[in-house]
Amino acid sequence: MSYIQFDRNSAYGPRDGLEGPYQYPNGRILYYDVKEGAYWDPRTDFFLDYDEVSSLQNMIFDTIRVSER
Repeated sequence: MSYIQFDRNSAYGPRDGLEGPYQYPNGRILYYDVKEGAYWDPRTDFFLDYDEVSSLQNMIFDTIRVSER
């Protein structure tokens, strides 16, 4: 069995009131805002809609499936 480790970007650390940072295979880094109930992108300063986050999360599962082969 193998695994993939993503490079951790030290510019994005913990932030007050937010969960994360969560890094995705395409390099995107998001935080989860509990009050808003949505993921926030610090690079654009926008919240993502459900479909965008779902697509990013599916990238993780696709990466895991490929590495298991």
